Amino acid sequence: MPRVITGFVYSVDAVNRFIGRLAMYLIFLLFAVLLWSSVSKTFFNPSLWTLETAQFVMVAYYILGGPYSIQLGSNVRMDLFYGSWSLETKAKVDAITVLFLMFYLGMLLYGAVSSTAYSLGYFGLEPFAFFGDLITTFLTQGPEAAGAKLGYLERSSTAWRPYLWPIKVLTCFGVFLMLLQCLAEFFRDLSRLRGVEL
Repeated sequence: MPRVITGFVYSVDAVNRFIGRLAMYLIFLLFAVLLWSSVSKTFFNPSLWTLETAQFVMVAYYILGGPYSIQLGSNVRMDLFYGSWSLETKAKVDAITVLFLMFYLGMLLYGAVSSTAYSLGYFGLEPFAFFGDLITTFLTQGPEAAGAKLGYLERSSTAWRPYLWPIKVLTCFGVFLMLLQCLAEFFRDLSRLRGVEL
């Protein structure tokens, strides 16, 4: 495989391994939030923020751990026939099926970016143009000018009413990392078919 592709695969693997291992510790944060929720409901006034915070932490845990799960091959597979196939057959099937996963993740990323733009007050049909304009304004005119381009920030409809854009940005980031990991797995399968192990 060309050195650029090998470097890409190793870089994506390293980034997703680092982020995935950090994300594993979010489960302890989730335990702490749920424990406080139980304690506050039993002994004090119930906290308004615990349920949604637990949901946000779980989303972060799932989304940021997804690329690392793909890297380890611990994602769910239908193993009726797959387990008995040769490495070459597995690589052929994986190289084809990962393209379907990449298409799905591409659609998911587009939806996540659109939803994030909506949460920042953009109600048009071109979310990528909105973010491009926002980044350009931030870099050329500063944060105040970029902030002026934002509209009404979406909030949750619960009593706590947190802003939703942080978790939506995190979702975009996690889906993008999954897409990169799938591309790395595709190159790894192609390399395996050529008899080289990456």
